[in-house]
This record gives sequence, C-alpha cells and structure tokens, in this order.
Amino acid sequence: MKKIETIIKPFKLEDVKDALSELDITGMTVSEVKGYGRQQGHSELYRGAEYVVDFLPKIKIEVVVKDEIVDSVIEVVSKSAKTGKIGDGKIFVYDVEKSIRIRTGETDEDAL
Repeated sequence: MKKIETIIKPFKLEDVKDALSELDITGMTVSEVKGYGRQQGHSELYRGAEYVVDFLPKIKIEVVVKDEIVDSVIEVVSKSAKTGKIGDGKIFVYDVEKSIRIRTGETDEDAL
C-alpha cells in the first residue's frame, strides 16, 4: 500500500476529487495548509502599504491506495490539478506498512 500526499491550489480541489472518484477512490483526507515553494510567496498592496505574503493557501489531499493503482492516481491528480502556472503543487508517495479499520478490525488492503 502507498500513501499519496498531494499539495494543490485550493480552487483545484473539486477537479481532483472528481478525478479520484472516477478511480473508485472513496476515502481521502483534505486539509487547508499554507506554504510556499519556488514561488517564494508574493507582495501585495493594502491601503497604500506593500506587504509580503510568505505563505500561500494550499490544499493537502491524502489517500492510501493499493500498489497497483499508484501510477493511475498520480496521473489523474497531475492532469486535474495542473494549470500550467507556478505553484501548481507537488505529489509525494510513501510506503504504508499497516492499516487497520477501527470499527471492524479489518487490516491492510481490506481496511481501505
């Protein structure tokens, strides 16, 4: 099993969610996060004063999937989150050693 963690622009959340549901991925965790990458934030003007916005709002999506569909998940997330502009986000893939469904006690892939 793999955990796929994706950082995307907030307005792309629905597109990514819809794309993942087409792959029959029904469970995900979504968090509102802040951060920056190469874009290093940006400057804004407010009431005549310029200030720097270091951390930009982003969305973090976490899903745990079977090894066989990892490449498909990466492909659909990449396509649905892409705008072609700086700050589109990142995808990280981690190994998952064990998963347990608390309610039933099912383990590993049965718990997904």
